[in-house]
Amino acid sequence: MVKIRIILLLFSAATVYANEYHRAAVDRAPQKIPDRIVLNWSGDPATTASVTWRTDASITTAEGQIAEADASPNFITWARGEEARTEKWKRSGNVAHFHSVTFTGLKPDTLYAYRVGSGDIWSSWYQFRTASAKPDDFTFIYLGDSQNNLLALWSRTIRTAVLDAPHTDFLLYAGDLVNHANMDSEWHEWFEAGGWIHAKIPSIPSPGNHEYENDPDTDERRLSTLWRPHFTLPENGPEGLAETTYFTDYQGARIISLNSCERHLEQAAWLEKTLQDNPNKWTIITFHHPVFSASEGRDNADQRKAWKPIFDKYAVDLVLQGHDHTYARGNNIGSGVSVRDATMGTVYVVSVSGPKQYKLGQTRWMTRVGENTQLYEVITVSGDTIPYRAMTAVGVLYDAFELVKQMGKPNKLIERASPSPERRWENTLKKKDEDATVF
Repeated sequence: MVKIRIILLLFSAATVYANEYHRAAVDRAPQKIPDRIVLNWSGDPATTASVTWRTDASITTAEGQIAEADASPNFITWARGEEARTEKWKRSGNVAHFHSVTFTGLKPDTLYAYRVGSGDIWSSWYQFRTASAKPDDFTFIYLGDSQNNLLALWSRTIRTAVLDAPHTDFLLYAGDLVNHANMDSEWHEWFEAGGWIHAKIPSIPSPGNHEYENDPDTDERRLSTLWRPHFTLPENGPEGLAETTYFTDYQGARIISLNSCERHLEQAAWLEKTLQDNPNKWTIITFHHPVFSASEGRDNADQRKAWKPIFDKYAVDLVLQGHDHTYARGNNIGSGVSVRDATMGTVYVVSVSGPKQYKLGQTRWMTRVGENTQLYEVITVSGDTIPYRAMTAVGVLYDAFELVKQMGKPNKLIERASPSPERRWENTLKKKDEDATVF
């Protein structure tokens, strides 16, 4: 009876997602006032910062202004300007101009304020701190798929996460930011759900399969026409995968984004070189489709065959993924090992921050799992340790561990998990009747 109820709930939830989306989505036409302001890095986080924003097509030239922040409002008098690059986006009768600027020559570990605009139309001033030029402690927030009901239900996850870790240094997104790659109203919801967070805290996003759409002329899967206009990311990846496969070095860690949606073998060659030449103590890799799947009926065998041996060879520390709309965390110490060691090796995580939820599968690699739960993860890199905690959208600790670097040996994992029981569909439903929904 429980299984029947869960199947009905999943079907009902899928229907509600679709219906509620169409009720909630509202096209927001661009205006002269900058919106969708997002802070990224396309260069060295210690000395550069990149900003992207949107206006209507009447704004043909724009700029960013930046100054060292000061407690006095007089800081605006020493701001310098940087001319923006402007590109036109047009689809289904919608037209917008996207502007981007990269500030260079910044001082490491320094608080700056910036604004974007043109003429007498400007955004507010946003403050951010550049990275240290040397290894130092830092914290970031990892978010699995947001994808559905972005303004209605995903917003609470990102807002709770930032209130929990207000001094986080960046946000890492493991793909499927939206549900329909080229639906502008969904992107608007994503930006509105985060609001000023996107403009103040740098983002490191990876594309998911929902950032791809079939080309109507060729029927080939293509990256969203809104991905590159919205973000200004490193172009240090393989040719043809600009701003989807890339790396950023941040205070002693190499953060690598892979594109799990296409060309796995080409990325494998690039990844080998990127890890071989890695001068950092820690390596964190993110992408969308999991190496080890967590949900029923899923397996990414070709991708695993191409990438996992490289992860093993270079002792990658953390692999942060999405796609399966469940929570799972576990270890696997490498090829040729038949028994999983839950205290050593690369840690693999699958997580979901949005409301779309799936059933877990039955696989051996998972140490801690969860269903029907929106989560965010707060991860700190501190010397030889990485403290990790997974939090529910209502701010309750769900999973935790510490990863300890051991010279010449695999990392040691120390469990700090919450004693709370695993969250499963059966024990996360408030209503017990068969017509209940996850909403």
